[in-house]
Amino acid sequence: MTNRSADVEAKWQERWYSVGINESEADSRPKFMMIFAYPGVTGYLHVGHMRGYTYVDAITRYLRMIGLNVLFPVGTHATGNGAISLANRIRSRDPGTIEYLLANGCPEEEIANLGDPVKVVDFFNEIYVTQYWKRFGFLADWRRFTCTIYPDYQKFIQWQFRKLKDGGLLVQKPYFAPACVECGPVAVDASETDLQKGGRAETVEYSLLKFKCEDMFLVAATLRPETVYGQTNFWVNPDVEYVKVAKDGETWVISRPSYEKMRYQMDGLTVIGTIHGKKLVGKKCTAPVIHREIPVLPASFCNPDVGTGLVTSVPSDAPDDWIALRMLQENDVLLIEYGLRPEDVREIRPIPIIDSKGWGPLPAVEITKRMGISDIADSRLEEAKKIIYRDGFHTGRMNENCGEYAGMPVEKAKEMIRDFMISSGEAEIFYDLSEEVICRCGRPVVIRRVPDQWFIDYSNAELTKNSKDQAESMHILPSEYHTNIQGVLDWFRERACVRQGNWLGTRFPFDDKWIIEAISDSTLYPIYYLVSKYFNEDKLKLENLTEVFFDHVFLDIGDPADVSITTGVEIELLKRIRSDVEYWYPLDINLGGKEHMTVHFPAFLMNHVGVLPQKYWPKGIFVNWYIIGKLGKISKSKGGAEPIPGAAEHFGVDPMRLYYTHIASPFADVEWDEEAVENYKGRIERISKTVEELKALPEGVEIASIDNWLLSRISSRVKTVRECMKEFDLRTMANEIYFEMLSDIKWYMRRGGGNGNVAGEVLDVWIRLMAPITPHCAEEIWEGMNRDRFVSLADFPTPVESGIRLEIEEAEEYLKNVITDINEILRVTEISPKRICLYTSPNWKQRIFENGLQMARENRLSIPGITKTTMSDPILKKRGKDAADFARKVAEGLMKRSRSDMDRLARSFDEFRYLAESSAFIAKEIGCEVKVYSEDDPDAYDPQSKAKTSVPRRPAIFVE
Repeated sequence: MTNRSADVEAKWQERWYSVGINESEADSRPKFMMIFAYPGVTGYLHVGHMRGYTYVDAITRYLRMIGLNVLFPVGTHATGNGAISLANRIRSRDPGTIEYLLANGCPEEEIANLGDPVKVVDFFNEIYVTQYWKRFGFLADWRRFTCTIYPDYQKFIQWQFRKLKDGGLLVQKPYFAPACVECGPVAVDASETDLQKGGRAETVEYSLLKFKCEDMFLVAATLRPETVYGQTNFWVNPDVEYVKVAKDGETWVISRPSYEKMRYQMDGLTVIGTIHGKKLVGKKCTAPVIHREIPVLPASFCNPDVGTGLVTSVPSDAPDDWIALRMLQENDVLLIEYGLRPEDVREIRPIPIIDSKGWGPLPAVEITKRMGISDIADSRLEEAKKIIYRDGFHTGRMNENCGEYAGMPVEKAKEMIRDFMISSGEAEIFYDLSEEVICRCGRPVVIRRVPDQWFIDYSNAELTKNSKDQAESMHILPSEYHTNIQGVLDWFRERACVRQGNWLGTRFPFDDKWIIEAISDSTLYPIYYLVSKYFNEDKLKLENLTEVFFDHVFLDIGDPADVSITTGVEIELLKRIRSDVEYWYPLDINLGGKEHMTVHFPAFLMNHVGVLPQKYWPKGIFVNWYIIGKLGKISKSKGGAEPIPGAAEHFGVDPMRLYYTHIASPFADVEWDEEAVENYKGRIERISKTVEELKALPEGVEIASIDNWLLSRISSRVKTVRECMKEFDLRTMANEIYFEMLSDIKWYMRRGGGNGNVAGEVLDVWIRLMAPITPHCAEEIWEGMNRDRFVSLADFPTPVESGIRLEIEEAEEYLKNVITDINEILRVTEISPKRICLYTSPNWKQRIFENGLQMARENRLSIPGITKTTMSDPILKKRGKDAADFARKVAEGLMKRSRSDMDRLARSFDEFRYLAESSAFIAKEIGCEVKVYSEDDPDAYDPQSKAKTSVPRRPAIFVE
């Protein structure tokens, strides 16, 4: 089966690409341009990536079939150090890397060539196109392929940055930025483009407080400079060896890891010695601002990797300080070991400094008591600290112990006290990362001071407003992101756009010591696909790609004749490219993973708004979630992922495409499940067998009721598919085509349907419906039906409105439900039936039900209302209490129903007649005699008085 699938896939891919049905040119049809965010070239892709990519191909195939002129271009993103890092590991013959390459099918003789980063990019570009995207049958316009390190692309990016500068959106100033100690600046974000680890880390600003101790300054890092008024003691780890560092004529004592970080931010730091933490215990130091001597005490929780490894203690507002102090006060053995006077330590008391809403004067003491925390090792301390810090910051005011800051909100006092300490020389600023961050090269990432950093000014008020207005008008999925992106755009601020170091990428046009970083060169690129084709076809040369050229084709600046003379590009080619831009842009949908929601997508939108005319601003964003491994997100650069060619060979491409589109909503993570993919493979096989069964049915048979039901059902399914695809709901589309329609056809044949002409109509529709999601098997079946044209180019089915008979569909659904109810009774009672009697509800019950249904659909149903209506009807009034009781029962039932349920129930048919005509079929299904009566039939066989329990759409059932 697998080899047969591979042969079929290769056959159709070769045919599609040989005649160029994937290639798109401007014409008179309405257009649709869609991309997926191009992948970073950092290694082999894996099965997880193909989810979002498959969405794009399935959606664009559908749109092509409904008559749109579709452009689906692709490219790759090689900016950064991913390829460099991989090349370095290959060059050093790293065993894990070599094993990774071989396991993914890299020829051993090729490995020697991959020590060059550019050859790494070229190698994987070929892999991505041929082994992934073409292997999955994507109808992408391969002529437009580009990569961020190609010289022509770099010319485009330099033009983009010239336009940003012209628009006042580039600024230069000092900056503290994440940087690899080996490679230089990196982007720390959820995409982890530059990283092995730590993409969610945040930059943390510490205030370094200087405590005079003999001829040294003990330097503590704090996130809460406003709490200095509550300092009671100083913590030092007695088991850590600290370093003495010369800093501007002072001697600082800090941990060695903090020194290694600080030297990237401060000039002139020199290690001049070391001192063991134990030797500091028992000394006195003078606290900043309050200028009061406090004791140095031992604390094992002082982590040399966090802050400076030294901590000032504020037990009134820091739960960990309070617990550590109390434990030390109660530990005579430890006090004696460090030569501390127990009575001195026990005299230390928390000093109230902040009045917070909902807390007393000592919130740290109060919350630890409330939570039952008594040990510094209690993991709940972190949560307690977050609560107190949050409440203090947002609701707190400095109290009378805080000098001139008394009565001031904590939020304001924090900045003022910090600034005062800095200006008085008692504090400095130090930046660190909130968690460990590792570069792709394997070295640590720190915060480094860059004196002349360039930024894109995303905080520009006009840019933000225009971007928010545009986002409001865009088709953004999921809908929650349409709402949330407004806040993201408000939050988006200046972003460093260039870096120095060993990187692949585009040189900054205003200073070539800089390389434009990986997010900043991947925002405006969709419009470059409209130019790249002409460069790839050698109709444009590198020297043609000047600022004048791009200004003309993208901004319509300049007369074509003048531009032709200046750039050396033929006038007709200029007009053609300009026409392409006018036709294809704006981009209709940009699809990307959820990691792009806070970085790439806002930057993508804001660069379009900042550089291009409004008519070219993007129209849509589609966010897809991940295929994950059992331990979380799969990473292509870290190994452990299912290789795509192997999976395609094993399962087949179409089963994988069906898996991606149907397994879950695009807006939910899904764990990779081989068993599930096997099940989809089996479903396609069952569909193929069903197709053959339909093709074998005889033609010329008289049309029966069940034929009309099937034709109606298929048209209803087509209508549902077209409606759901307005929101690109591939999951509903797949469910209708591969599950519900198969079920419909199986029921048709089970009900005795056997009309070859009807089957031919159904197949013609069904196969065209399959073409966007499982195109290879659709083409194979289409060819087997002796159709000449590609099904991929056929018109997508439209519903035959006149053929939709909702009452017939409802009647058949009613029959299915009756059989289900009978089988459930037989399962529960374990009876072997001799006879089954069905009792449909009488006219008076039907009348009450129809009245209630009408009232419900008009949003005026109530128990008093339906009772009044019932008892006002002369015929129903004769039924007295029975009618009133049944009216109440109908109202209670309908009020639990959805609107769609009520619309369905409104499709009227004669229940008695339908069951009577279907009794032979029911008997065949159940295996016994079946009799059908109306409840009010005086001659009905009803030994257990079951008939009176009948209700509309649910007959009473007696099993004998």
